Amino acid sequence: MRKLLYAVLSLLILCTTATADDKTVARELLKNKLDAVFAVLQKQDLAAEAKNREVIEITTPLFDFPLMARLTLGKKHWPGLTKEQKETFTQLFVKRMQTAYLGNLTRYTDEKVFYEPAVQVKKKIHIPTFLASKDKKISMLYKLYKSGDTWKIYDIEIQGVSIIRSYRSQFSEILENGTIDNLLQKLEKPADQ
Repeated sequence: MRKLLYAVLSLLILCTTATADDKTVARELLKNKLDAVFAVLQKQDLAAEAKNREVIEITTPLFDFPLMARLTLGKKHWPGLTKEQKETFTQLFVKRMQTAYLGNLTRYTDEKVFYEPAVQVKKKIHIPTFLASKDKKISMLYKLYKSGDTWKIYDIEIQGVSIIRSYRSQFSEILENGTIDNLLQKLEKPADQ
């Protein structure tokens, strides 16, 4: 009985340590990537196009864009697409996300990023951050899940608004009144049109 109790206690301690390590690893991964991005954005001698390429190279491995694409269409619309439509939608969505993320980041080159302690939510990790400048504070919540041996972002909330929910709402409206082809045509156009 004593051995069983010892084994259970050891397992509980090990699980607690693993959870704490997961939060630390995920937080450090995000911090290192964002620090690298802001270092690129602050390079005075680098053209905007070159900065964008470097930022995409740094951030792309951090995001699970295909999962994000599926989540934006949800269980209601994703299963009804053909394989080709899924591939096309995912490619267009990734391009849209990269463009939007780059656009948002380039506006925040002078702000400082502050990281709050990571929070475990079931098997996922949420990392609250905020960008602060003299006159404003923008809260961002990065949501990550474990993919193989690394952590991947599957959603970001900016000022409490989920990117996934926001896109899902927009896409659902298009799909309720039209077809997947209408949505694909809309995604092919630049985001500001």
